[in-house]
Amino acid sequence: MSSGNTVTFVIAADPPSRLDKAIARDVPAEAHLSRSRLTKLLQAGAVRVNGAPAMARTRVVAGDTIDVSLPPVEDIETRPEAIPLDILHEDADLLVVNKPAGMVVHPAPGAPGGTLVNALLHHFGGALSGVGGARRPGIVHRIDKDTSGLLVVAKSDAAHHGLAAQFADHTASRRYLAVCYGVPDPADPRLRGLRGLSWEGGATLKITTRLDRHRTDRQRQAVTWEGGRHAVTRIRMVETFDIAALVNCQLETGRTHQIRVHMAHAGHGLIGDPTYGGHRKVKGSRPVAAAAIAGFARQALHAATLGFEHPVTGRRLDFETEPPADFQALVAALRA
Repeated sequence: MSSGNTVTFVIAADPPSRLDKAIARDVPAEAHLSRSRLTKLLQAGAVRVNGAPAMARTRVVAGDTIDVSLPPVEDIETRPEAIPLDILHEDADLLVVNKPAGMVVHPAPGAPGGTLVNALLHHFGGALSGVGGARRPGIVHRIDKDTSGLLVVAKSDAAHHGLAAQFADHTASRRYLAVCYGVPDPADPRLRGLRGLSWEGGATLKITTRLDRHRTDRQRQAVTWEGGRHAVTRIRMVETFDIAALVNCQLETGRTHQIRVHMAHAGHGLIGDPTYGGHRKVKGSRPVAAAAIAGFARQALHAATLGFEHPVTGRRLDFETEPPADFQALVAALRA
C-alpha cells in the first residue's frame, strides 16, 4: 500500500535475510519499483525497517514493516516545442516514434532545446512518465543524435518500468541497418583471428566484447576485456558493393555507441561516422559512389525495427520503418 510519497508493505514469510533482496521480492507490483530503483533508494537512505533507517545489508525477518519514501517527481523544466513528430503508434501507455537524424533525444548541456522530449511535451501536454526525471520524461532507451529510427516512449510509470525491464533483460528486439566501409567476409583471416569475433552459421558475424569509456576521451566508448559492460552485436550482410556493404545489425545488448564501436573494432567502421568510422581512401571506386561517401555527413545507421511486449496489455508489438532519404540515396549511389 502507499500513502502520499511513501510505499509501505510487510515482509512475507521465509524472506532472504538481507533487506535489499527481501524488498526486491516483496515490494508490491503496483508500486512499479525496479530492483535498480530500490538500490538507489536504499543508498539515499529512503528505506526504513520498523521505523528505523536501514541499509542494504540490514537483516530482516517475516513481519517487518518496510517504508520506502519516494522523492517527488521533479517539475519539468524543459519547455514544450512545436516540432513535428512521425508517430507510428500511440495508446494510453506508450507511443512509438520515428526519430529523424539530427535530433537529440533529451536535453543535455549544449542541447537544451530542439530535442525529442521538447517535441513530446508539446504534442502530449506533459502526459509522459516521470520516472526519467525532469530532463528525460518518458525516455526508456535512446539512439544517438545522428542515428535515425524507432524509439518507444512511456506515457505512464507502469509502462516505463515494464519497458525498462524488457530492455534490461534483452527481450526487446532491435535491428539496425548500417552502411560500413569494406565487406565483412567469413573468409577474411583477419576477422577470424580478431579477438571477440566469431561466425555463426557461416554468415552472421558475432562481436562479443566489453565496452567502457575511453581512457582519454570521455565522450567515446572503447572495446575492453576487463571492466566495462558486456556487449554483443550480430552482423549479417544485406548487400555488398565494391568498397562498402549494407548490413543488418542485431543488438543482443544495448550499450552506448555499441554498433559504431563494434564495427570499428572489426575494421569496418560506419560510413560518415566522425568518431569511430575513420577516414578511408576510396580510390578506384566510381566517382558517384566516392562522392556520396565523402558527402555523407553522419553515421550511416538507422534503427529499422523495434519489437516488445506491451507492458500493460501483454500484446506483442512490432514496428518497422524505412531509412530516411539521405541513407537511401547513399545506398543507391553505391549500387548504381
